[in-house]
Amino acid sequence: MSTSPSPRPGLREVGPYDSPQLDVAVRLNANECPAPLPAAYSEDLAVAVRELPLNRYPDGEMRALRDALAARTGHPADGVWPANGSNEVLTQLLQAYGGPRRSAAVFEPTYVLHRRLCWLTQTELAERRLDPPFRIDDEDIAWAHGAGVDVVFVCSPNNPTGTAQTLDAIAGLAEATGALVIVDEAYADFGGERALPLVSDHANVAVVCTFSKAFALAGARIGYVLASPTLVDDLRRVRLPYHLSALTQAAGVAALRHADEATASIDTIREQRDRLVETLSRIDGATVFPSQANFVLFQPPGDAKATWRALLDRGVLIRDLSDVIPNALRVTAGTAHEVDLFLKSLQEVLA
Repeated sequence: MSTSPSPRPGLREVGPYDSPQLDVAVRLNANECPAPLPAAYSEDLAVAVRELPLNRYPDGEMRALRDALAARTGHPADGVWPANGSNEVLTQLLQAYGGPRRSAAVFEPTYVLHRRLCWLTQTELAERRLDPPFRIDDEDIAWAHGAGVDVVFVCSPNNPTGTAQTLDAIAGLAEATGALVIVDEAYADFGGERALPLVSDHANVAVVCTFSKAFALAGARIGYVLASPTLVDDLRRVRLPYHLSALTQAAGVAALRHADEATASIDTIREQRDRLVETLSRIDGATVFPSQANFVLFQPPGDAKATWRALLDRGVLIRDLSDVIPNALRVTAGTAHEVDLFLKSLQEVLA
């Protein structure tokens, strides 16, 4: 009988990255858009898919999608690069600019996948923890410079804190370190300043975006980066052949044809986010962090894990982040009805 192959050292000491989706009445744990796709978009996509020659490989250069993104963003098409969700874009950036004997800086608390992708690509990690209000300042920029890193992650608005960083801070990191500054803008449609204006004068700034949030296309897995053409050429060197399927490309092009309809719910989501901040702030003993994203981070007056479990028992699923920030929970801004049920259930739990 043959023996099992040995995995890379340390692999089995790390569990799979998983965000379980439970069958509950109110699901407010994954920062998804609560609104369904516009009917016109769904019909347009169905027609586009029917006409695809799926017996042929897709366009490896993704020309139609890149041109549509260029028209939407005002950024040249040769500086646009899509992939399967922003997570694959981040992976490709680390494959090109990170890797063994290279390092990346993260400002904690932040998106946990940044750390995991560094592990995946064998990029060394340099960490600096920010205290509330979680904004990068001159001391943090000086630290990044002194760390001598090759990549700097900036999540703005940040997940899980909801904090947006200033363009001055991002430009300061780019100028002080000379590293590739990856600005993860998954939530930028909901607040904060966009970093794209920095790209023309800072060739080491890359802005990563997604269709998953404001475009309500989490299931389609489409992300993209806006950067210099030179950086995009480097990503070509690490991507897998035909990495973005014809189906995914068609979904992205159709979404951009219906961009105004697809993003029409942004203002409503912001209203529910602000309602959550206002209502949670009135709870005695609770700490609520200001948010410019589509979610709210808060610390309940009692034990966070017990509160999370009691909410789940009532059919309301939010995110327990007490392992990242002491006694913290994060709730997505859902529909008005979903927020009603969350607040009602939380009131019962805390009573």
